[in-house]
Amino acid sequence: MKIFKHIPKLVFVLAVLVASSCKDNLTEINENPNGVDPNSANPNLLLPTVMTGVGNQYLKLGYGRIAGVMQHTQEDAWKDGFNDYNWSEEDDEWKAWYGFLRNNNLLYSRSVEMGYTFHQAVALTMKGFIFGTIADLWGDAPYTNALKGDQGEMLPAFDSQEVIYKGIIEDLKQASAMFATADVSSYAPGYDVYYNGDKLKWQKFANSLLLRYYMRISSKLPDIAKAGIEQVYTSGIYLKDASDDAVMEYIGAASGDSWPTAIAFDVSQSNWRRRRPAATLLNTMVAANDPRLKVWFQPVHVRWVSDATLKTGVDEFIRKDGVIQNGVKSLTEQELRAQIATGAKFTRHFNPTLYKPTRPDLFNGPLNTGEYVGIPAGMIDPTYYNENPTTGQQVQNQHASQLSYGYQASKGGLLKARLASASETAFILAEAAQKGWATGGAEANYNNGIKQSLQTWGVADQYDAYVKTVAYKGTLAQIIEQKWIAGWTAATEAWFDYRRTGLPALVPGLAPTSRALPLRFIYSNNELNNNGTSVKSAIEKLEETNFSGVRKKNSQWSKPWLVQGTGKPW
Repeated sequence: MKIFKHIPKLVFVLAVLVASSCKDNLTEINENPNGVDPNSANPNLLLPTVMTGVGNQYLKLGYGRIAGVMQHTQEDAWKDGFNDYNWSEEDDEWKAWYGFLRNNNLLYSRSVEMGYTFHQAVALTMKGFIFGTIADLWGDAPYTNALKGDQGEMLPAFDSQEVIYKGIIEDLKQASAMFATADVSSYAPGYDVYYNGDKLKWQKFANSLLLRYYMRISSKLPDIAKAGIEQVYTSGIYLKDASDDAVMEYIGAASGDSWPTAIAFDVSQSNWRRRRPAATLLNTMVAANDPRLKVWFQPVHVRWVSDATLKTGVDEFIRKDGVIQNGVKSLTEQELRAQIATGAKFTRHFNPTLYKPTRPDLFNGPLNTGEYVGIPAGMIDPTYYNENPTTGQQVQNQHASQLSYGYQASKGGLLKARLASASETAFILAEAAQKGWATGGAEANYNNGIKQSLQTWGVADQYDAYVKTVAYKGTLAQIIEQKWIAGWTAATEAWFDYRRTGLPALVPGLAPTSRALPLRFIYSNNELNNNGTSVKSAIEKLEETNFSGVRKKNSQWSKPWLVQGTGKPW
């Protein structure tokens, strides 16, 4: 995305797609000189509009609340929608994804009109990605008759998940074939923010999405999935190395062009400091001495120390290099960061015999003395965890780990939206091989999935030691667990794997709405009000469960077609 500084911001104003309906005598005075005429739009200028919108939205899911569902992270305040799945109707998400489709549809139609084969293939790939995400998130959705408002189709019927998945598979197959022979001479360098016009990498991306969606439907349509995955594997054209991952960098020019927790656009640093590593992920990584741990997370600023000589249950004040700091119960994040950078070590002592929890209704111990400490999933009030002295909405929890400081930045380094990866592809092939499908050895693919993830995060030199610790023993649980870890910042895929397999075997939290992990997004009231017949038909096909609650079928705990009859995930 570094090329964005060469692209006028006005390129991104595409809300004028219907402006051409003005009467002839009003055309001149109603013509927007800053807009894009859909009849003359250059496909090159449309590429970044589609690609950045999709990249941003996908990251906001996988680094956002779906990371809460999959227990990658937890929020330690204002956490209902993040930790506890207390979701409402998903109108903004729905509008966003269909908005991307409208822009992508213009990209495709203009590419066809101008004979730009490379751009057509890109548009088909993005169509598959976007529609696939919609079906993954909600279930049934407008597909066949979507995007036909100019043809009078204002209230499109909802297609089944099955129809949508089969449709996007055909689009991706067509895109892959087009990339093989596409003419890239019409591409203007710098406008493709994923691959800068490299058609082979795009073909690998399209084929890797095929692997993703074939595996997605493997429990419902195993014959189609097996044949499709084996065909892609035989072709040899898919993401094999982390350097080919489908990623989008950030330019840091504004909040919408920056990493979501950038402190440049969040003066209080709340978005960063409120997001903590979840104990589920962190403890798994600590147990295996995972080299990615230190890349993603920080040690606790003030570590608990067990001290049987202490005359009270806990130190009231913190200690700096072993010396009690009288009157100092806590320091700010900025103060701790500055002093730790100079080599200072902060601790707080407790006597395990005398210690009694301050609020046993919210935190009942034991105290976590680890160097890295994550927040348990679904706590009723996570600000009390580990006897945090600044509870409620105060400062921060000095006894729990933070995300790495790199996640405070606006751009650069490891801050990328990742849409698909060589690591994910390798784990898909490992799972397929374990099923007995012709995709190479399960162990070799499993090991490669780990290797590619370590390469992504800059710790490939520690592969040999780590892979021995998590050596493959032939279980699907191992494959999915390593895929779940590798999905950091892209937890959406881990969610869909969990829904399909029940793995990792995550335990929901204690909050009332955390009785089970959710399975889907809720259809919005806006859609119900405006396209009620179609939405109600889709809702009727959902399977109500014991967890569905007052929303009944239109609940985040109801089962869409993809998992109905599979007994998964619960």
